Amino acid sequence: MQRQAELQGRKYITLDDFAQLAAARENPDNFIDTEKPLIIDEAQRCPELFVAIKRAVDRNRVPGKFIISGSANFLLMKNISESLAGRAAYFNLHPFTRRELNGDPPGRSFLKNFFASRTIAGLPEVPPIPLEDIVKGGMPSVCLGSMKNVLNWFKGYEHTYLDRDIRDLSRIGNIIPFRGLLHLAALRTSGILSVSELGRDARLTSATVANYLSIMEISCIFYRLAPYLNNPASRLIKSPKFYMGDSGLACYLAGKDDLADDPLKGAMLETYVAQNIVGIVSSTWQQANLFFWNIQGRHEVDFIIEVGKTCMAIEVKATARWEKNDLAGLKSFVAATPHCAAGILAYNGTTPVDLGGRLWAIPLALLLR
Repeated sequence: MQRQAELQGRKYITLDDFAQLAAARENPDNFIDTEKPLIIDEAQRCPELFVAIKRAVDRNRVPGKFIISGSANFLLMKNISESLAGRAAYFNLHPFTRRELNGDPPGRSFLKNFFASRTIAGLPEVPPIPLEDIVKGGMPSVCLGSMKNVLNWFKGYEHTYLDRDIRDLSRIGNIIPFRGLLHLAALRTSGILSVSELGRDARLTSATVANYLSIMEISCIFYRLAPYLNNPASRLIKSPKFYMGDSGLACYLAGKDDLADDPLKGAMLETYVAQNIVGIVSSTWQQANLFFWNIQGRHEVDFIIEVGKTCMAIEVKATARWEKNDLAGLKSFVAATPHCAAGILAYNGTTPVDLGGRLWAIPLALLLR
């Protein structure tokens, strides 16, 4: 944010600075009393600031006077979201997408264009997504190439997260069980969320697991994907799926630095696709929803993008080739959902193919463009 031209002239403060944090905690009203517009980073470290900002906004409503950022989802922090209710607009900053890293123009994503046109005429062949991109993920310091030792960066990130961020957000005394669940969640990324199974394997109570997962969600490490329930199919799975927020972090926590021939390759690729789709959807449509669909023991579709009364289904395959039976879930969903505009088999190959019957095979590198 400091480098954005439109934000020049603002006073920038980070609460990673202990002196600034101490001053904010001691007298939050004086801390924000300045003529200059403010950017306050890592604001979740001082919840008292949000009440002071509420008072300042109520005294003098100047749109954009305060820009508040941090490594936590403020909407999920009850004391903060209640303080700023009706006084703030919220934006989630996701990991970098492939579109951003490739310098693709904003607002012209493949998903947006295909949602409108549903044609592959003129689309080029593209190279597969390298597995190294999945291991890197979308963290700025890693994917922009500014870090020579990626492993050391992730180690430092985990240490800071556990030693500082978690203690700022919670009252966890013993961090070791939390760390164990964090690594276990990375090994289960892209799966159906079962609190009882995680508790059994981590040797924690279900209540403790639920609490720890909530903290991970608030701190943007983990998120849930709700099931799509807007069609009449029976035996629908109604539990959410869950993903780690960044595939690079998931690979590090799972101990994976090479996904070739690894049994977790599919889960990590799906996590990478998920973070890209979340980023693209949030920047493309003001009102869109993302789901998954699963008929227990029969068919599954990884992602359902719903825009208005229309939706699009996407099934992800990690392979460079696809088989007809890979289409089973998409065919079932499209047949059960008349308002589904398209079913896409997203595979890590090179060539887009129109399969007829509202079905297409699309290379992943094209889907995420």
